Amino acid sequence: MSDPIPVDVLVVGGGINGVGIARDAAGRGLSVLLVERGDLACGTSSASSKLVHGGLRYLEQYQFRLVRESLAEREVLLAAAPHLIWPLRFVLPLHAGLRPEWLLRLGLLLYDHIGGRETLPATRTVRRGSDPELAPLKQSYRRGFEYSDCWADDARLVVANAMDARNRGARIEVGWALTAAAPSPPRCLWKVELASASGETRSVRARALVNAAGPWVEAVLKSTGAARHSTLRLVKGSHIVVPRLYPQAQAYTLQSGDGRVVFIVPYENDFSLIGTTDIPFSGDPARLSAGADEITYLCGVVSDYLQAPVAPVDVVWSYAGVRPLYDDGRQSASTVTRDYAFDLDLKPGGAPLLSVFGGKLTTYRKLAEHALSELLPQLGSKAPSWTRGAILPGGDLPGKDYDAFSADQVACHPALPAALVRRLCRAYGTRIERILGTVATPDRLGEQIAPDLYEAELEYLCDQEWTRTAEDALWRRSKLGLKFNAAQAARVAAWFGVRRTQR
Repeated sequence: MSDPIPVDVLVVGGGINGVGIARDAAGRGLSVLLVERGDLACGTSSASSKLVHGGLRYLEQYQFRLVRESLAEREVLLAAAPHLIWPLRFVLPLHAGLRPEWLLRLGLLLYDHIGGRETLPATRTVRRGSDPELAPLKQSYRRGFEYSDCWADDARLVVANAMDARNRGARIEVGWALTAAAPSPPRCLWKVELASASGETRSVRARALVNAAGPWVEAVLKSTGAARHSTLRLVKGSHIVVPRLYPQAQAYTLQSGDGRVVFIVPYENDFSLIGTTDIPFSGDPARLSAGADEITYLCGVVSDYLQAPVAPVDVVWSYAGVRPLYDDGRQSASTVTRDYAFDLDLKPGGAPLLSVFGGKLTTYRKLAEHALSELLPQLGSKAPSWTRGAILPGGDLPGKDYDAFSADQVACHPALPAALVRRLCRAYGTRIERILGTVATPDRLGEQIAPDLYEAELEYLCDQEWTRTAEDALWRRSKLGLKFNAAQAARVAAWFGVRRTQR
């Protein structure tokens, strides 16, 4: 089976960079097809530290442009998706023997000012006895700094971008892998062979091919026969989740004796997220888990700071991802740049191939904008950029006030548990009414498959968000997998099994 009409842009990869590029291209009037061999955000884009931030420690590496761009994008993304991205205060305790106070103060002064901060509060000094933010820490930590960044639901941010791309005309097809690609003269097209998990095959022609396959970017390059001009460096990062370590709302940025930092972030109400590690990686990116040594390392760093120590036995969940970084030649995995680079392969008379190396969650929109500036001249288009200031699906909150929106939704649905309504607000924003309708009672939401998970939500996920399996629903479209026991998760899997047989 072949697509009879060539698309302008075929994007390979359903992570944050791929969907960002697809969204931007579709919004400029280009015909777009995105293919993802697994699920949206099934790789690196759901295995991050969940931060939309400037990257305070990148200042030490003199990556001022990256930090400036990231801080500016932090404000743009916060306005675009206030249901998925929200402000978070981070406490950085002073640690005797590590970075001196003057250096941290100087870095935070730059952090506050070089990115055009508009809405987030500035840095302040915190002291034991007068500021409760230091209370969970050992008595030896007497002072520190509190600064602003943002937390994000990374996988749902990917889905929101994919939905917006679809709304603007892009086709998003999951479960399809690129198996081969070759120039198709004389019309300056790519002929791309695709295969589905069920064994179905098809051919697609495209005027431009975007390789946003993340850790698999070099494998896609190999399948095209194109030359590689940049080098990929894979760095593994692992995270652990433990029962909530303290009741306060702040996160912590903890300095480690090896020069790295470890974050503690309040997570899914009942948990704390701890990460990350930086380890060179050379294996199969599809087969990852947090190593015992990494878990011990993260527990050790946290236990050096908190009054109540954390041990590996406390870990309720762990995950690992591979960062597909652009290799800038640095020896240490933790100092390899998080900036991005493009390989644009353009042979005379041929169709362009743009491969993406590196990047970070915070800068995906800017990366996409830059990618289109590279591709548009090759496609004969001068369509202007448009994504800055554009709202993502669900983000059009009245007055851009998430707290007021959430409280209003709880009041509008008194027959439903408030915790359920608040969870749906956080996940879907204004699209919550597509699940609940205008007047919702539990009986109108269908069968309750698991605690506070009803058929109405699962049907919405399948129909609107490319959800095909229980794993998609419980670990990427939500994190309900953290809260369900094995029997409850099995009921969700059984629901998907029945739905497949009925379709």
